[in-house]
Amino acid sequence: MTSHDEEIFEVEEFRELLTYTFTGFIGGLLFGVLFDSIGWKRSGLAQWFVRTLSGEGESLFEGFFAMKQRLQKKRTSMAEIYGWGKFIGITIPWWIDLVSRLSGVEVYGVSGFYIPYFYAMTDQIGANIAGGIYLYRKTRSVQEAFKLYIQNALMLSSLIIIFLVPIGLFLARILGFTPDTQVKTALETIVSNLCWIPPLIAFYVEKRKEQKHNSQET
Repeated sequence: MTSHDEEIFEVEEFRELLTYTFTGFIGGLLFGVLFDSIGWKRSGLAQWFVRTLSGEGESLFEGFFAMKQRLQKKRTSMAEIYGWGKFIGITIPWWIDLVSRLSGVEVYGVSGFYIPYFYAMTDQIGANIAGGIYLYRKTRSVQEAFKLYIQNALMLSSLIIIFLVPIGLFLARILGFTPDTQVKTALETIVSNLCWIPPLIAFYVEKRKEQKHNSQET
């Protein structure tokens, strides 16, 4: 496979990851409306489901994407490793949510701002770590891996949103926002779930590479 073929392949992979993300968003909102309509506005179980779909729905699909890549025996790519990382981190926020509720944390107040963060971003953290490991295994050098990391649009944008999202959630709660309905829960999680940004940036970067390559050939 030529370098140009690999670039096209990366573009198509990131396009697929973006599709999965917005499918999860739509599903979370639809179930939020459904649960509110049947009186489950403050149901913890319904909230868990809505947050999982809105914040991690794409991780389920991306896990299937990574499995498909392995079953088809395609080359290992950053998009595939990114998908595996997100899939592996999917259950962590469930336990954080459960322990918080059992410990008496006011999950609808300021003190519970971190709960939607982990639903929205634990998979992103997992993806970022997996990407870093991938780069290290590729180079077998911490210095070279770090150099590739900061030059990689996917990894760098992922790291930035990991640190920005909790600040936004904390400020929103201080200003009075509370997820006291399932639709609000879905919206809070969707707004926090900026996981679509790194694949979008990566898609744009890879697309630009493809266009540059095509222009050089003509």
